[in-house]
Order: sequence, then structure tokens, then C-alpha cells
Amino acid sequence: EDQVFERDACLGRRRRRRRRDEGQSWEERLQENWENCLVRRWTGPVEVLRVQLRVCPQELNLSYQDLGDPFQRQNFLRILRRLIRVEKLQLVSDCLTDLSSVRLPRCKMLNLQQNHLVGLRQLPKLPVVEHLCLSENAIGSLGGLGALGKAPLRSLSLVRNPVSFTADYRARVFACLPKLEVLDGIPKLPED
Repeated sequence: EDQVFERDACLGRRRRRRRRDEGQSWEERLQENWENCLVRRWTGPVEVLRVQLRVCPQELNLSYQDLGDPFQRQNFLRILRRLIRVEKLQLVSDCLTDLSSVRLPRCKMLNLQQNHLVGLRQLPKLPVVEHLCLSENAIGSLGGLGALGKAPLRSLSLVRNPVSFTADYRARVFACLPKLEVLDGIPKLPED
């Protein structure tokens, strides 16, 4: 008799959960999936996290997710804007073209390797970035590099970008970024 009662109670819980899930739109479920994906080792109530986002991962790797796809782009940018505490962010090979609407106030290391960035003006606002990897994009000019001059940028990688093949490339980069110590994996040389 107890087993029958437990089985009926379990079925009732499943039906209530199914009704609740059917009431959610696919956008809400997608949002939940993104937020659940972003949070590691969080044991508290998910609702608290969604509202406050106080427990944010300091290191986040969202590489190889095709985040530039129109289907994912809107949610990705919205969530990225909420990640104000992230310090190390990996966005390798995500088909990203423009992150200029995003501000990452605590990000010290950003890896945007193998995306579709065509200029430095498409970068997010990075006031404290120290290490920036922009290798294997389509960056063709140094326009916008001065915006990084206020940041404590120590290393920058522009390897395999069209701009890295221009005349006086290293000298021009070091002129815009006097605090820079390493460019494309090579320390600053006396002739730079």
C-alpha cells in the first residue's frame, strides 16, 4: 500500500514538472541552458544566481561554440554583458565579428583567436586587460589600438593577421602601447 502511494506521488510530481516545463518558452529554456553552462560549482539556488550573478566564474572557456551564429548571438551577448567578474575568458574559434557593445571590467586575459574580427574597434571594452590574443583573425589595420593604451596591457598577439605583414608593424604597435612587453610571443627588442 505504501509503495502504491509513493508511486502515485512520484507520478504527480512528474506531471506538475512537465506542465511547468511546457509553460516555458524555448527562449526561457535556452536562457537557462546558457546560465547553467556558465556556472561551475554553484550549489545554491539557481534563481538567486540568475537575479544577482554574484557568483560568477572567474575563468570561463566558451571556445568552439559557434557563438557568432545569429541563433546564439543575442543570448550570448546578453550573458557576456552580465559577466562583470570574469578575469580569464577564452572565446577561441567562435565565429565572432563584433564585441564592441560588451564591457569586461575585470578581464585580465582574453583569447579571441580564430574568429572573424576585422578591426580592433570590434573589441570589447577592456580597462584592465594584461594579455590579449587576437591571432588568426582578419585584422587589417591598427586603427583603434590607442584605446588599449590606457589598459595595463603586457602581451599582445596579432600573429597571422594581415596587419602583422605591414611595414614597421612592431614599431607602430610599441609606439601606441608603450607599456607593452611582448608582441606576438617576442619580447620588446631595443630596435622596437
